[in-house]
Amino acid sequence: MLGTDFITGSPDWLDLGSPDTEAAAAFYGRVFGWDFVSAGPESGGYGFFQQDGKTVAALGPLTEDGASSAWTVYFQTPDADATAQAAEKAGGTVRAPAFDVMDAGRMAALTDPAGAEFSVWQPNAVKGLERASENNTLVWVELHVPDPEKTLAFYQALFGWRWQEMTGSGMTYRVLLTSEGEPQDASFGGAAPLQEGMDRSLWVPYFLVTDADRTSVTVQESGGSVLLPPSDVPDVGRIVWFADPFGAPFAVLRPDPDMTPRT
Repeated sequence: MLGTDFITGSPDWLDLGSPDTEAAAAFYGRVFGWDFVSAGPESGGYGFFQQDGKTVAALGPLTEDGASSAWTVYFQTPDADATAQAAEKAGGTVRAPAFDVMDAGRMAALTDPAGAEFSVWQPNAVKGLERASENNTLVWVELHVPDPEKTLAFYQALFGWRWQEMTGSGMTYRVLLTSEGEPQDASFGGAAPLQEGMDRSLWVPYFLVTDADRTSVTVQESGGSVLLPPSDVPDVGRIVWFADPFGAPFAVLRPDPDMTPRT
């Protein structure tokens, strides 16, 4: 699962674009117990979701024309400019060319050939998320596209990703691995075909919880909705898919007992 020792291609940042950041901060505060801390008056409304003073995600207003509320996964790169150029060459789209985010780092906003949006982060003062794979923090990222094998070739060209195939329930699921390390330590996410009812390619963040069913109740009481009801995945755990009050999809995972969270 995810950690905070980032290497090229590992998820190192996550942020939410919302049309109402105050309401979104209140929603996720109720669901996960997060605090929201502004990045300052020069940040344009951007700020950090924190847990015990440690950054676990971020939140800002929508900045792209026609954008809808969504979570964006960032992947580590040593050179955001070069990665953006490589993405375009490999059939992706550059939505925002590489630019400096004050002294924090350098980023670019990209779209893969299947239409799933993501970003890359070249760290400077801000290395990445400060907590992951703990309760109420990011634990997994999942890509849903029409043809995972074809799309993963794009990401392999960018980041050198590897993957392991698992077949079950009439589909092939691919566990994604960074370019280095043993599978248990290198795995950070998965890739699956678009499921019935999914109308677009996307990356879905999963957050670790101790009680997926209780979280489902809290989400609905707080104005969110259930996209996929609580269900058990063998050898993985119990998952639920949600949309927040502004339509941004996300999911939670209550791992099986033998999948011990990092502490």
